[in-house]
Amino acid sequence: MGTGNWSQVIEFIILGFPHFQGVQIYLFFLLLSIYFTTILGNLLIFLVVYLDSRLHTPMYRFVSILSFLELGYTAATIPKMLANLLSEKKTISFSGCLLQIYFFHSLGATECYLLTAMAYDRYLAICRPLHYPTLMTQSLCIKIAIGCWLGGLAGPVVEISLVSRLPFCGPNHIQHIFCDFPPVLSLACTDTSVNVLVDFIINSCKILATFLLILSSYLQIIRTVLKIPSAAGKKKAFSTCASHLTVVLIFYGSILFMYVRLKKSYSLDYDRALAVVYSVITPFLNPFIYSLRNKEIKEALKRQLMRTGILR
Repeated sequence: MGTGNWSQVIEFIILGFPHFQGVQIYLFFLLLSIYFTTILGNLLIFLVVYLDSRLHTPMYRFVSILSFLELGYTAATIPKMLANLLSEKKTISFSGCLLQIYFFHSLGATECYLLTAMAYDRYLAICRPLHYPTLMTQSLCIKIAIGCWLGGLAGPVVEISLVSRLPFCGPNHIQHIFCDFPPVLSLACTDTSVNVLVDFIINSCKILATFLLILSSYLQIIRTVLKIPSAAGKKKAFSTCASHLTVVLIFYGSILFMYVRLKKSYSLDYDRALAVVYSVITPFLNPFIYSLRNKEIKEALKRQLMRTGILR
C-alpha cells in the first residue's frame, strides 16, 4: 500500500444513509428482504437453466451466467451495508475497503461485457439466423463467457493499485453507502487528478465502448426486424430482446452518470441514489424481468416444480 509518507488512516467509517438515522432498523429489514429476494430469484433462474436441457442454448446460458454473476455482485456490498445499518461503529479496514471496491468493480465490469455478449448473441440470432447455429457454437459461448470473466477481473487492478499508494491522513468518513472510487478519492491528502483521469479513461473505455457495441447491435436488430413482413414475426423477434434490453437500460442508465465523469463526486445524495439503483435495484429486478417476460423460463420453472412435486 505504498511506503514512506503515507496514510495514518487504517480504517474508514461508512456513513451510509445519514438522513435516515431514525429508521435504520426499517431500512435494514427492507434491504434484507430485497437481498433475500435477489439471491432467491437469481439462484432460481441459474438452477432452472442448469437443470432444464431445453434451455441449454447460448442465450439462456448467458442468462444463467448473469444470474450467477449477480449473486457475487450483490455480495460485494449488501452484506456490509446490512451490518452497518445495525452497528454503531460503521467501520471497514483500509484493505477491506480496497477489496470491496475491487470485487464490486470487477464484477460490474464482467456484467458490462456479458450484457454486450448477450446483445451480440441476439444480433446473430435475428440478423443472421441461417448461420446462427454454426457461428454461436457452445464452444464459442464458453470462450466468450471466460473472456468476460477474465476481462472483468483484470479491469480495476490499475485503479486499485493507484489508490493504494495515496496518502490518507484524515478525515476518514466515507460519504457513501459502500466503498467506491469517488468517495474514497475525496478523502486523500494529495492531488488525485491523475486518479480521476485514469478512472475516467478506463470507465469510458469499459462502459461507453460496451454500451456503444450494444447500441450498434440493436440498431442492426431493429433494421432487420422492420423488414419482417408480418406483425406477428416482428413481435416474436422483439420479444426475444425485450428482457435483455430492459436490463441494459436500467444498468447503464445509472452507471454512465456515476462513473463516466471528470469529477470526484456530484452531490452526495445524487451519488447515493445512483448507487442504490445499480448495486441493489438492478440485481433485484433482473430475475423478475427475465422470468415474468420470458415464456420459456416460466415453462421450465413450471416443469421443475412439477418434477419435484411442489406443483401438480
